[in-house]
Amino acid sequence: MGILNITTDSFYDGGKYHSEKLVLERVREMLDEGADIIDIGAYSSRPGASDIDPGEELDRIKTFIPIISKEFPKALLSVDTFRSTVAEAAVNHGASFVNDISAGTADTGMLDVVARLKVPYILMHMKGNPSNMQKDIKYEDVVNEVLTYLKERVGAARNSGIQDIIIDPGFGFGKDLEHNYKLLAGLEKFQSVGCPILVGISRKSMIHNLLNSKPEKALNGTSVLNTLALLNGANILRVHDVLEAKEVVKIVSYIQKV
Repeated sequence: MGILNITTDSFYDGGKYHSEKLVLERVREMLDEGADIIDIGAYSSRPGASDIDPGEELDRIKTFIPIISKEFPKALLSVDTFRSTVAEAAVNHGASFVNDISAGTADTGMLDVVARLKVPYILMHMKGNPSNMQKDIKYEDVVNEVLTYLKERVGAARNSGIQDIIIDPGFGFGKDLEHNYKLLAGLEKFQSVGCPILVGISRKSMIHNLLNSKPEKALNGTSVLNTLALLNGANILRVHDVLEAKEVVKIVSYIQKV
């Protein structure tokens, strides 16, 4: 899954893709490098991010998803949003997945909307919201607490009529450095949910904080963690760097066959 942030303040590439030309060039590049899904976000969910008006998020989605769908009609597009109105508009304009960082808790209408749209739903674990999720983080057992939460949300989604569900442990969303690495080490346990597992660790602080670096220098660390994630049961990698992630997938797939 290749990341396309049409935001102004995402932690790594905010503000880079603000025109039709730049967006289409970036989508073409990711598809050429082997992306299976393009995940489009119009709301920054980085730690401490400011809230934006639903209308602004909706305008960005309505502007760019139709353009991408027209230029790349065979591409699978995902919308990264926790708002049901944005999710519905995105699907109506060409998106095929809804990727919700709140797992349906931020907008009580989300589960019913996704069920009606009959599209795959990615639900993620997060404590709090992007503006406060990194404050006063506490867990007794982060792996089991996140696992329990995801099982509960999968149950709620299924009760609403959603058939195709993907889970995301939410690396970096209400977790500190140790929590993130405990989740990665215990990722295999999440297979018990019975849903594909998405992992989004691309260039995140769990890499560059550990290595005393910056997001721009975190590609090598990202490849290492993506490798570990696949070996521990991940099915989908959500990444900024598609070519390198596809190489990781190819190598790990080969190892698992021999």
